[in-house]
Amino acid sequence: MLNKKTALLVGATGLIGSQLLPLLLADSRYQEIRVLTRRSLQIKHAKLREVVTDFAKLAEFEGEFYAVDDVFCCLGTTMKQAGSKAAFEKVDKDYPLLIADRAKQAGAKQFLLVSALGANAKSPFFYNKVKGEVEAALAKKDFAALQIFRPSLLLGDRREFRVGEKVATIASRILAPFFIGFFRRVKPIKGQTVAMAMQLVAARQQEGIHIYESRDINQMIK
Repeated sequence: MLNKKTALLVGATGLIGSQLLPLLLADSRYQEIRVLTRRSLQIKHAKLREVVTDFAKLAEFEGEFYAVDDVFCCLGTTMKQAGSKAAFEKVDKDYPLLIADRAKQAGAKQFLLVSALGANAKSPFFYNKVKGEVEAALAKKDFAALQIFRPSLLLGDRREFRVGEKVATIASRILAPFFIGFFRRVKPIKGQTVAMAMQLVAARQQEGIHIYESRDINQMIK
């Protein structure tokens, strides 16, 4: 009988992370799901180990990275929430890379990251540039398996209301029949679909660096 694994999830309160957590808890391949979170999730489950964490002081939580097999990083914010470019980079770049460093040092084999469509370290657009820099830095960490998910506009219920995304969600439903050919690449995608794809890809344990854009993710989950 194969030994069951341990997963570490960060970003469990976000759109994708909140959808991914119940999938991992129900996954018989995992014996424990550790969640690093800034606030309690108020969830009780036999497999859940919740660690309320100050991400600025990750060194104090070093022990939580040991014996972890798969790391699911769903951290992310917006410029509006962050308030500045520096604060945005801290959440979307610095924290994921710090987590990756700790996990790699502790022996994690697989790292799964939620990035964004258009991620490119050389992009003239700040958001895409930061996402691309994270991907490039992670590629140098030498994980046995690095899985990068690049969703387009995410659909789903969020804790905070975003006017722009609400308008885009309504528009996407109207324009859905026109997302064909090249435009399928930018078709909005449900957060739940991304979460399901992450669980599926993690189970494959495919070594190397792999990138999944929205159209790939949608094809995976039908």
